[in-house]
Amino acid sequence: MIELGKIQELEILREKEFGVYVGEAGGEEAVLLPRKQVPAGAKIGDRVTVFIYKDSSDRLIATTRTPKIQTGETALLEVKDVSKIGAFLDMGVEKDLLLPFKEQTRPVKKGDHCLVTLYVDKSGRLAATMRVYSHMSSDSPYKEGDWADGILYEINEQLGAFVAVDCRYYGLIPKREMFGKLREGDSVHVRVMRVREDGKLDLSLRDKAYLQMNTDAQAVLKGIDEFDGVLPFTDQANPQVILREFGMSKNAFKRAVGLLLKEGKIEITDTSIRRIEGGAAGKGKKGEIVKKMHKQRGKK
Repeated sequence: MIELGKIQELEILREKEFGVYVGEAGGEEAVLLPRKQVPAGAKIGDRVTVFIYKDSSDRLIATTRTPKIQTGETALLEVKDVSKIGAFLDMGVEKDLLLPFKEQTRPVKKGDHCLVTLYVDKSGRLAATMRVYSHMSSDSPYKEGDWADGILYEINEQLGAFVAVDCRYYGLIPKREMFGKLREGDSVHVRVMRVREDGKLDLSLRDKAYLQMNTDAQAVLKGIDEFDGVLPFTDQANPQVILREFGMSKNAFKRAVGLLLKEGKIEITDTSIRRIEGGAAGKGKKGEIVKKMHKQRGKK
C-alpha cells in the first residue's frame, strides 16, 4: 500500500523516458519517480526508498529526498513564504508544505520557524498545523533531574510555557519558572523537575538552586559591571526590576548576592550594590553619578 506523507520502500515496476514508476509488485497503483530522482544504476525489479507527496497538479509523486517531517510527526520548519491562503514551509522536498491560516496559533512571516505536525487534510492533501498539543506523547524516557531539549510552542499567561520535548513529548515550564524573554518557536534546554502521574513533564530553564547559584552570581557581577561597578538597587528591589535586569527571580538574585557578599566581591549600601574586586566600581558616567549620591548621603 502506497502511503501519502510517508517514507517507504517500493519496487520499480516500469521505466519511461521521464522517469520510473514505483509501487507494490502485483498492485494496481504506481507513482512516478522523476528521472532526476532515480538512483544511478536502478532498474526494473529493484526496490528504492522514497517519500510520497502530491505535486502542484494534485498527483501522487515520489522523491528520494529525505523530508524533514512525515505524517503524524512534529518538527520545527522554516517559513519560506506567506500567501493569501496561508504560509508555505520548507519540508525538505521539491514542494513546500502549506500551513493554512486556520491552523496557525499565531501569525507567522517569511524566515520564521514554527513547530508543526504534518497531517492529511479532508481533500487528501498534505498540510501542517501549529496545534501540536494533541499530537504530543506522555510516554517519555525522562526522569526527574534529567536535562532535555525542546521547542516552546505556546505561552499561557496563567499556566506557563508549553514545550515539545524532543518535538514529541508533553512538557510545561510553570509560570513560576519563566524567567527571561521567552517566545513561541524558541529552542530551550530544560531540566525535568517532575514527572507527573500522567507522564507529562514539569520543566525548568534553570538548575537546582544550589547548583545555579554560581552561574547567577557571575551574571550579577556582569550586570554590576554594566552599571559601571555600582548597581543602583539592592536585593530588596522590586521583583520585576530584578527580572527585567537579570532574568531571574528575587530569591535567586538574593542567593547570588549573598554568595558574592560572602566571597568579598561586593558590598551593599542602603541603595546600591557595589563591586569591590578589581577596581571596577565607580568607573564611568553611571558610576560617578552613583558615587556622588553616596557622598551626599555620607556613604563611602
